[in-house]
Amino acid sequence: MTTAETMKQAETSDNSSREWIEKEHKYYQGTFKRNLVMERGEGVRVWDADGKVYLDLVAGIATNVLGHAHPAVVQAIIEQAQQLVHVSNLYINKRQVDLAEQLYNVSGGMRSFFSNSGAEANEGAIKLARKYGRVNRNGAYGIISMDRSFHGRTLATTAATGQKKYQDTWAPLPDGFKQVPFNDLDALKAATDEQTAGVLIEAMQGEGGIHAASTEYMQGLRAWCDAQNLILICDEVQAGMGRTGKFFSWEHMGIRPDIVTMAKGLAGGVPIGAMLAAPRADIFEPGDHGTTFGGNPIACAAGVATMKTILGEDLVGHSAQLGDYLDKRLHELAEKHSGMMSDIRGLGLMRAFDLAEPRAQDVMDRALERGMLITNAGPSTIRFVPPLIIQQSDLDEAMGKLDAALAAL
Repeated sequence: MTTAETMKQAETSDNSSREWIEKEHKYYQGTFKRNLVMERGEGVRVWDADGKVYLDLVAGIATNVLGHAHPAVVQAIIEQAQQLVHVSNLYINKRQVDLAEQLYNVSGGMRSFFSNSGAEANEGAIKLARKYGRVNRNGAYGIISMDRSFHGRTLATTAATGQKKYQDTWAPLPDGFKQVPFNDLDALKAATDEQTAGVLIEAMQGEGGIHAASTEYMQGLRAWCDAQNLILICDEVQAGMGRTGKFFSWEHMGIRPDIVTMAKGLAGGVPIGAMLAAPRADIFEPGDHGTTFGGNPIACAAGVATMKTILGEDLVGHSAQLGDYLDKRLHELAEKHSGMMSDIRGLGLMRAFDLAEPRAQDVMDRALERGMLITNAGPSTIRFVPPLIIQQSDLDEAMGKLDAALAAL
């Protein structure tokens, strides 16, 4: 190809990318700031509309747990789409039952309700806890959640989210929600009153900066909920599906919640949410809750394929092993960039570090220039939630790019 042809191809590609950006600004509401046009993905890499390749350590924000275009997920979607796309929840569809069975087995006997997102799963959990409070605690309806938590963007889940930046615009928020400091059992006990129905917690906070609850705290929380007849809800939307080196993050703490919420990686990138209930909390009756699209055959077929791949290939153990390696490499970088990096933390392939200054966006931009996607959890925290299929060589490449990105600041 001649120089002129190369320049013409680049110009055409740029024009194409610019055209999509202009169309996005024209036709899509301004809820996101974005200028990168994604074209396709394969494994742990994605390509933009200009043909540039990126190592993807964002994974759809902890969603593409099997990477992009995983053959098992693709085949499951194709086969199911050829058989049955949608029938509504007026009828049983086999893939929904198959996925519920998989989750029943890994959760130790919890039954499922499927929705379309993590926010919807948490809405369902809040409703179920409120019904429990009405039946078993004299009409109690309050939910205690944690500072720095994130549980969704609906009005109720925004009220449950312990970050003012997500709440202030939408006041007045629904009644019945309060937040207490994370890992502070005394504060939680003090906040409990006769109107409290349950506690909603991420055993491993995601959007709040990758902070794990202590084992002592979670076990004390479980004992307190038992003593006060409260429902304990664990939000596993980001930390579930083996990401932390256990299938659920609460398994690290040796407890078992009454309700578990899931989404993100459950179907390998296809939209789905799940709300699991242990027998104590499993009190929904026909008509209490519903959904049109939740648990649709295609989403559940993708979920079954994702579950079988994670369990069959021991990606939970792989996550633990590769997470330890990532932690080691991040500590090596921290020694080199000691004035910039601190507080490396996390479990499995859910890791983060803090920056000395609020320059997370600058680090992300410099990484993007070098062909790597990373994300943040606030202005001073860099977060890693890569596909669970990532290999050591990929992490070596990623640390090289991160090293260069930090050096370029």
